[in-house]
Amino acid sequence: MADEHPREFRADILDPARAAALQVTLGQEPSVAAGSPLPPFFHQLYFWSPRAPGELGRDGHPQVGDSLIPDMGLPRRMWAAGRLQFRQPLIAGVAAERCSVRESVTSKAGRTGPLGFVTLRHEVSQNGALCLTEWQDLVYRQAPSANVPPPEPPVARLDAEDQRAVAFDTTLLFRYSALTFNGHRIHYDLDYARDVEGYSGLVVHGPLLAQMLMLFAVEHMGPLAEFSFRASSALMHFETATLCRNGHDLWVRGPDGRQCMAAHAVPRSE
Repeated sequence: MADEHPREFRADILDPARAAALQVTLGQEPSVAAGSPLPPFFHQLYFWSPRAPGELGRDGHPQVGDSLIPDMGLPRRMWAAGRLQFRQPLIAGVAAERCSVRESVTSKAGRTGPLGFVTLRHEVSQNGALCLTEWQDLVYRQAPSANVPPPEPPVARLDAEDQRAVAFDTTLLFRYSALTFNGHRIHYDLDYARDVEGYSGLVVHGPLLAQMLMLFAVEHMGPLAEFSFRASSALMHFETATLCRNGHDLWVRGPDGRQCMAAHAVPRSE
């Protein structure tokens, strides 16, 4: 009988140079060294799963149908949402292990066509102790149709207590793709993003927006116990966005006032 919840194990040494490179990419001082605690969400830099060119789909991602991601006949992939529980910091320069489990696969009919949803759970440990648990919600969709307009994005809140403008360019997106070994062409291949996927520009990575919101939350709230986020509208590389916070709620507001991502943070002190 097939495993109802297939799993995959990966090990890596959390190279501090890679974490310092992400800090520089984000415009920060490179403070991470061997023995330093990693900032939240920096585990995205590790546990790569490189595939040969013949094992990639047209979008640059590994072909679906592997041990964790089933083939649902839907070519477009998006990271729709995520949730994290932080138990203790990961330490740079130390070996770590990640166990990934496929928790669920569901299908439904959306306004723009069929949708497939996959939820993965990742548990990351060091020295035998669980450091964090992450739930990753992926959505798969049909190829875009010129006859079907995209859904109307929600309007972002205007009651931010703290906010910061953030700008993006092709270099930032390329460097983030390289550091996370993300081959998805919507982030660096403008012709593909525009002509095949139907976007007006390169797409800012959902995890990159979530990363910025987490660091913004830490600035104002201190170390985090939990963080959850949900993407609602793609942000293009030529758009300046605004990171916003009100209490435990955070969001990304696009230049036209649309909500690109909403998040909720729980500080460790609570």
